[in-house]
Amino acid sequence: MKDGIHPTYTKEAAITCACGKNYTVGSTSEKIAIELCSNCHPFYTGKQKIVDSARRVEKFQARTEQTGTSLTHADKLAKKAERAQKKADKKAKEAEV
Repeated sequence: MKDGIHPTYTKEAAITCACGKNYTVGSTSEKIAIELCSNCHPFYTGKQKIVDSARRVEKFQARTEQTGTSLTHADKLAKKAERAQKKADKKAKEAEV
């Protein structure tokens, strides 16, 4: 490695969030200011707001409510296997003819 071209590494760099939470990490910068952290981010706090001007989310939720139940992963795999079996049966039938 060449000498003098790498930034200095600070073992205790201070990260300050807009909410007031402070973290200490290793970084090449001594101070870092961030807007969101796990303490105040809406995804982690459960206060997530969805901005939907085209009503796409509402339309999707309405469609999923109309179907009644959503399929689990096992249900999807079973359905996929059923389709594959039907396709194999159809090919076998065509091969006989």
